[in-house]
Amino acid sequence: MAKVFAAAGDRVVLHCRGSVDKAEAVRRELPGEGHGVVAADLGDSAAIPSLVEESAAVLGRIDVLVNNAALYVEEPVAGSRRIGHPIAETPYDEWVAAWRRTLAVNLEGAAHLTWCVARQMIDRDPADGVRRGAIVNVGSRGASRGEPDVPAYGASKAGLQAFGQSMAVALAPHDITVTSIAPGFIGTDMVAQRLNSPEGDALRAQSPFNRIATAEEVAAAVYWLASPASGWSSGAVLDFNGASYLH
Repeated sequence: MAKVFAAAGDRVVLHCRGSVDKAEAVRRELPGEGHGVVAADLGDSAAIPSLVEESAAVLGRIDVLVNNAALYVEEPVAGSRRIGHPIAETPYDEWVAAWRRTLAVNLEGAAHLTWCVARQMIDRDPADGVRRGAIVNVGSRGASRGEPDVPAYGASKAGLQAFGQSMAVALAPHDITVTSIAPGFIGTDMVAQRLNSPEGDALRAQSPFNRIATAEEVAAAVYWLASPASGWSSGAVLDFNGASYLH
C-alpha cells in the first residue's frame, strides 16, 4: 500500500509496533522524499495521540488514513499445538486474554486512531480548497464468513466495518469519506506457511479463479477507495475475495 501511494506522488508515514528496522527498509524503497516511520502499540490508547502528532509533523497534514494494523493468530501456547483460540480447546483465561488484546488493537485502536486523525481533518480550513480527507478500513472476509479458530479476529473485523459505516455518516458533513475493504486470503508473509503446506491447494480452491489475491491488488483497491474518484462510495464495504464468499 505504501508503495502505491508513494508511486502516485504522496508522502507516506509507515506505522509499526516494534519492527522499526523492517519499516525503515520499506521506507527506503519508497519513491519520492519526505516519508517517515513511527512506532506505537495501537493496543495502548495513550500512545495513539502522539503517534498522530508525529505523523502530522512529518507530513505537514494527514489527508488519508488506512487502518490496516491487526492481530490475527496468536502463537501456540507452550506445550500445545493449538493456534488461535477455538472455543472448544481454549481455557477461559486465555480466551479472555485473546479477546481483550485482539479487540484492543483491531477495533479500539482503529477507532481511537480515527478519532485523532479525523479531528485534525475537521479542524482544517475548508477555504483552502483541499478535500478534508479519506479513511479506509481494512476489514476481512472473515467478518461475514466466520473465523472459528480466531473468533475474536472475525468479530473485530465485523466491528471495524460497522464502525466505518457509522463514521461515513458522521464525517460526511466534514467532507471526509470512510470506506472499508474486506479481503479474503492475500499472498503475504502472514499466510505463506499455510499456502506452501498441503492446505495451500484447498485455500486457493476457495475462489473459482483458483488463486488468492496479491498484495498489489489489494493496495490498488485501497488507493482507489482513498481517491476523490471514489467519494460517492463512502460507507461501502468492498468484498475483495475473488468470489470465494458471496453474501
